[in-house]
Amino acid sequence: MQQDMRYPQPSVFWMDPSRNPPLPSQVNMPLPPPFPDFRRKRRKNSTCTYLLIMFLLVVLALFGVGLGTYKIIELQRQLDNIKEISGDKGPALEKLVGLTKHPFEKKESRLAAHVTGKEGKKLPLEWEETFGRAFTSGIQYKNQSLVVNQTGLYFLYSSIYFRNTSCQSKELSHTVYKRSQRYPAELTLMQNTEYQYCTSNNKWGRHSYLGALFNLTTDEMLYVNVSDVELVSFDESRTYFGLYKL
Repeated sequence: MQQDMRYPQPSVFWMDPSRNPPLPSQVNMPLPPPFPDFRRKRRKNSTCTYLLIMFLLVVLALFGVGLGTYKIIELQRQLDNIKEISGDKGPALEKLVGLTKHPFEKKESRLAAHVTGKEGKKLPLEWEETFGRAFTSGIQYKNQSLVVNQTGLYFLYSSIYFRNTSCQSKELSHTVYKRSQRYPAELTLMQNTEYQYCTSNNKWGRHSYLGALFNLTTDEMLYVNVSDVELVSFDESRTYFGLYKL
């Protein structure tokens, strides 16, 4: 049969099953991104945090030092100003701002005296002013008397111990006097008188103590008399005389 050339025929391809099909060319696939190292990143962040904290601490320390220095300078300036003012306004302002002297600095000693019994046969009684428990501070001992050096309120005291090996019917009297150049006549300040203080032919002892507050004046002289000096024990712990200013 003749083929009609007016109508084209489709092309036909034959496959040979005995031959292997051509393999596709190898394709280069991209590698996955590397896994991030979180440990290195964490270590790096910790170092930065530590450095930041150290920096802040240093800044705070420097700020504290600067503030403290400023306060010290400011206080010193104020203290200098107060000292200048206190030089004009006297001790009252010093006390107000706390510039008084330290408590343990030496203060004026208190006016006081304590004299003890001393062997003697005459009146007024004589006293020991230096040895043992005796002392004088701002008070003068002169002519068997304590002399007041400053007018004021004083506590005055006197102790006498009488004793004997036998009893005699005598009056026991213990008196403290004062006198001054303005009033030469003696004035009784304190007195104690006792009777029937012992029994016959027995050893005995009797203690007499006087003490009171007095307003004393400069140059007044204080002294002690007894009824019988022979009956006085001069033991310093029992017979003494003194005063101190309040």
